[in-house]
Amino acid sequence: MTNDPPTTPCPSRAAIRAKASRGLQPGDCFIARRTFTEAEVRHFAAMSRDYNPVHFEPRWTTLKGFQRPVCHGLLVGSLLTEIGGQIGWLASSMAFRFRRPVYPGDTVTCRMTLLAVDERWRARAEAVFLNQRQETVIEANLEGIVPGPGEQALLQEMMAAGDPTNGLAGGKDDR
Repeated sequence: MTNDPPTTPCPSRAAIRAKASRGLQPGDCFIARRTFTEAEVRHFAAMSRDYNPVHFEPRWTTLKGFQRPVCHGLLVGSLLTEIGGQIGWLASSMAFRFRRPVYPGDTVTCRMTLLAVDERWRARAEAVFLNQRQETVIEANLEGIVPGPGEQALLQEMMAAGDPTNGLAGGKDDR
């Protein structure tokens, strides 16, 4: 995995679903970006029941060598689900490598690049997560299934109807 700029343009979040409706291919690149908050850490802990002191207790984080409480790794990794949801990716495997801590207030950009798509629409991808200082915080390898012709046609129909299932239906794009 590299931090090199993508060789193909990465569409904005609003354009990701439209690209998926036309068909995905190796080299396609997608970006999601988010600034993580303390409230999100608390909500994620409530949903996951992960109350590890490293996420909440400054004395604990100091003993672990962190500056302050850190975001849950899978909360940060969930940026992939934003991309996957937009393209209709059905994940079968995700392997994360957590490289650096992410703190509440950090802005993380996830860049997912498709590496391979076969004739059965099975795909491999990699993702690199960078913080606002362009440091790699997570690397991920993914496998799954991307939309085939039937799903592509349905995505086009959904978009023509205003795409009511898409969180962007109100036209909001936070980038």
